[in-house]
Amino acid sequence: MAAITAAMVGELRAKTDAPMMECKKALTEAAGDMDKAEELLRVKLGGKAAKASARITAEGVVASHIAGNIGALVEVNSETDFVAKNDDFLALAALAAKLAAENNPADVAALLALPAGNGQTLEEVRAALVGKIGENMSIRRFQRFETTGKLASYLHGTKIGVIVEFDGADEQVGKDVAMHIAAMKPVALSSEQVPADLIAKERSVAQAKSDEDAAAAVAAGKPAQPADIVAKRIDGAVAKYLKEVSLMNQAFVKNDKQTIEQMLKAANTTVKGFTMYVVGEGIEKKVDDFAAEVAAQMAASKGA
Repeated sequence: MAAITAAMVGELRAKTDAPMMECKKALTEAAGDMDKAEELLRVKLGGKAAKASARITAEGVVASHIAGNIGALVEVNSETDFVAKNDDFLALAALAAKLAAENNPADVAALLALPAGNGQTLEEVRAALVGKIGENMSIRRFQRFETTGKLASYLHGTKIGVIVEFDGADEQVGKDVAMHIAAMKPVALSSEQVPADLIAKERSVAQAKSDEDAAAAVAAGKPAQPADIVAKRIDGAVAKYLKEVSLMNQAFVKNDKQTIEQMLKAANTTVKGFTMYVVGEGIEKKVDDFAAEVAAQMAASKGA
């Protein structure tokens, strides 16, 4: 069985806000698998375990560039937040976004190979900056837009970036939707477009929660609920999830009396697509076990 370290417990607590002992129990049951442990906590603790699941796990910035009906969003990573605030690093991110928009590269490798001025490619600019600062940095991903409609972007500081593709006369509506997306983080335009794997995961969590409730009821001497009632409850949990993560069904952050769909209809505007990047999303950041490191150093010094 994998050893459960204090660092692992701390990382899971940071992701879920669950009590330390519950985190340790979940990690033990999951044999150290962080994703499985997080899912177990969601079953046991409900929505509390998802409270901090989107916290940043790596440093860097998101930059955007829009010129008319062409634009791009790019994420550039660094090792520390200190470097992410460096003017040269910010200039690298802005240059990457501009080059991605203007040249339509096939992938990150193609983006890095583009001429970036002064006889250098973007990769050579990046490598030179790494040498100058002494910290690794990478261009992780980008999304380019070219549309017959309009584009709007919103950057929440440098950590969250959104580009929205839309049709409509009012430019502010596009900007409002981009800001809303940054705040509410939908995963798709509509419930029909939510990825099947996310729906399956949510259904699995709802099923496991239902099974746990049923087991608790039996242990307390209460009768089990009919299967059709249980099925409806699970379907209801999935439907609630779909409403929460689909843009059109979300309550508009500027007016919670309207859904985004209702707001867009009133403004005679159609959103055709969007991309949102959160810095470090999906990247595991190294967590140092300082106690173990100190102990190892002390042991080494005694042996010297």
